[in-house]
Parts: sequence; structure tokens; C-alpha cells
Amino acid sequence: MSERTATVARETAETTIDCTLAVDGTGDADVDTGIGFFDHMLTALAKHGLFDLEIDCDGDLAVDDHHTVEDVAIVLGTAFDEALGDRSGIVRFADRRVPLDEAVASVVVDVSARPRFYFDGQFSQDRVGEFTSDMARHFAESLATNAGLTLHLAVEGENAHHEVEALFKAIARALDDATRVDERREGTPSTKGTLE
Repeated sequence: MSERTATVARETAETTIDCTLAVDGTGDADVDTGIGFFDHMLTALAKHGLFDLEIDCDGDLAVDDHHTVEDVAIVLGTAFDEALGDRSGIVRFADRRVPLDEAVASVVVDVSARPRFYFDGQFSQDRVGEFTSDMARHFAESLATNAGLTLHLAVEGENAHHEVEALFKAIARALDDATRVDERREGTPSTKGTLE
């Protein structure tokens, strides 16, 4: 199996981002977005998905957190798409349900190269530190769009910190499961011979 890695850079008037991803990593993360809680969530994504991840983002945080979170998701999704290539040999489908205290998040993913996104739930508080809670939903949608994922999410709880963290951990575990290579499989996991 060739190394499934990607390095993606993106610069706009709103953000400058450098990202390096290794799908088959050990969970090492070096993340700096300028938003403490978002850094914590990206580190958790790497740790629980066993992805090696480096992200450096300089964003217009004087405006708010939207551009930084959205653009990091775009870059990270692009990195996953590039690292997975034609998705040959992967498991493709996965689902995970992850609790954090009173909160629970559910994720079902198809690494299909056909982006779709569905979300059920709401966050109990508007913010966690400098992070707008609903940006977790938007992050996941932007990730799905750029990584080529069909992604169904649900979350419930009483504390937004727990809800968002459970969601990121569930995404991590589901992506780890779905992107694993099944040694029994030859070629792309589709009866039509391609994922698109």
C-alpha cells in the first residue's frame, strides 16, 4: 500500500492555511488555528482517528470564527480526498456512536466521493469559548463536501462542549473505520468499478 498522505495549502483574503495529513498515522497532531477549543477538537480528531495532522491557520479572527473554521474544513477535506486517491481497497462504510458524559453523537459515513450531508440535533449553548457551537455542524458539512463523503450526523445532550467534542470524536472513529484498507478487497469498493 502506498503512503496515503497529502499536503494542501490555501490562501484567501480571509485565511492562510497549511495542512499536512497522513491517513495511516498514530494520532499525532500539531494544530494552531488561533481558536483554542477548535485546536482541541482537531487534536481530538487526529488522536481518535489515528491520523497524523499538522494545521497552521492565520485567519481573520477579528471578524469572527466562521472563516477560520470553514476554511480549515475545506483544506482538511481536500487533504483527505487527495490522500485517499481512488479509494481502492477501503472499507468505505462505517458508523459510530460516541458518548461524552450526558452527550452522545452518532455518525454514519460513506467515503463515496459523492458529497451529501445531513444533521439532526442542536447545541445546548451558543458558544464554547471563542468557538461558535453551530460551526461544528458547518465544519462537518464543509469537510464532507471537500472530502467527498456522504455524512449523516446526530447529536444530543445538555452541554455544548460535550456535544461538540462527542461529535468530533465520532467523526474521527467513523473515518478511521471507513478509510481502513481491507486486505481481502481488490480495487475500488463499488460494483460499478469506480467511486464518483
